[in-house]
Amino acid sequence: MENWLVKRAKLDPDKIALILEHADFTFGELNSTVQAFAGKLYTSGIRKNDPVALFSDNCFNGYVAILALQQLGARTIFLDTELPLETLTYQVNDCQPKTILISDSAHTDEIVKINWDKVFMSEVLSMNGNLDYQPVSEYPTEEIASVFYTPSADKNDTGVMLTYGNYFYSAMGTSLNLGINKRDVWVLSLPTFNIPGFSIIMRSLIYGISVYLIDGFDINLINKILINERATIISLTPPLLRELLNGLPRGQRYNEHFRCVFLGTGLIDSWTVLRCNMLDIPVLQTYGMTETTANISALNFNDAEIKSGSCGQPFFTTQIRITNINQDNVGCIEVKSPTVALGYLNKDELFQSRFTEDGFFKTGDVGYLDDDNFLYLKGRQADLIYIADKIVYPEEVENVFRSVNGIKDICVVGTKSRAGKTVPIAYLTLRDNAFLTSANLADFGKHNLLNYQVPMEYRQIDEFPRSTNGKILRNRLVDLEYKVI
Repeated sequence: MENWLVKRAKLDPDKIALILEHADFTFGELNSTVQAFAGKLYTSGIRKNDPVALFSDNCFNGYVAILALQQLGARTIFLDTELPLETLTYQVNDCQPKTILISDSAHTDEIVKINWDKVFMSEVLSMNGNLDYQPVSEYPTEEIASVFYTPSADKNDTGVMLTYGNYFYSAMGTSLNLGINKRDVWVLSLPTFNIPGFSIIMRSLIYGISVYLIDGFDINLINKILINERATIISLTPPLLRELLNGLPRGQRYNEHFRCVFLGTGLIDSWTVLRCNMLDIPVLQTYGMTETTANISALNFNDAEIKSGSCGQPFFTTQIRITNINQDNVGCIEVKSPTVALGYLNKDELFQSRFTEDGFFKTGDVGYLDDDNFLYLKGRQADLIYIADKIVYPEEVENVFRSVNGIKDICVVGTKSRAGKTVPIAYLTLRDNAFLTSANLADFGKHNLLNYQVPMEYRQIDEFPRSTNGKILRNRLVDLEYKVI
């Protein structure tokens, strides 16, 4: 495929590509800016197929750097700017980049401590462009475009290698489902160093649509854009959606062109769905993961009401099946799709172990398909709580409790009781001035859940450990101080 940015600049040179708080860039202007930056990166010594680690927030220079590295044909390895030094050090040693390219606006306290060749973007900008530089002419479908690190079963983060072909088929599946058109404007508030955020950049080039770039999850700014500007789509996770709704000024509605919240990373609770319905905010729940290049199924507009709670049907480019079905008619979600990653960096054996004999990828999630082939997600297989012959699906329990006034957020995990039996335990954060007791919560649980689903203990904590997309990190809860309420 022809270089996507160069191609888009030829097709739509005057179309707005990127919208910042105080400036807009057309595809022609963006291409010129990116090529100038790529020439300076070429001067710094970066060449085709070089692995380059990128440490950047959602700033303009970071956006340009992502596209500039693609012009050089480099492999971009995305580093999460919120990671502790130990994890960053492991990832850098694992991927062995030629250099680490750092945004001057990112939180650099940890990354500067790593003993590795690194360069700040301000240093690159001060260089002269190399006259010999030429952008790559094509993006081969099997060429690695990016590497994203994701938690792995072996306790060490794993680099997921995604190709240009992965991104193209992902964009095609999303477009066929949502009916993307040139008038769409996608709000990019998720971090670009995670696959859901970065995928929006790739879709912009493929579709020729505009992107609002938000640096940091600024609730007031995002709501202001969704109310007053011509934004049509925003990608969010359930926790971020709840924050956005809590910050929406009373009586306000999003602009008349707004089409949907494209929701990923976990289940959404019924109370949040109800709030969105009352505010005329369409929510399209999706399903996907880093290894599948983000979304591989999603609700569409026609089915959003009648199939509420579903992640929609598999995209046209994707097959999904359910295996090892248990007594609840829930089983393991397996996928076959051209969006499945090329492999794991330095862990080929682990990657191959994720496939069945007939080529389906084992996602590690559980759910079911209804009679109309709509997917319903029940959670991660590793998070399920087994109590005798019963199974507790933690996210279901959490979503029931989120309707309780005073609960800010909740996470349910299984732990061993003194008698050696596995029981569900709830970790909670409470709103200011909330007064809730274990007796209150247990009584609520007994009226809304089956007995074995009701948590045996309620532990109040100050704050949940979260990933940068808002997802609670369950495996870190056991290390937190708590108070039994």
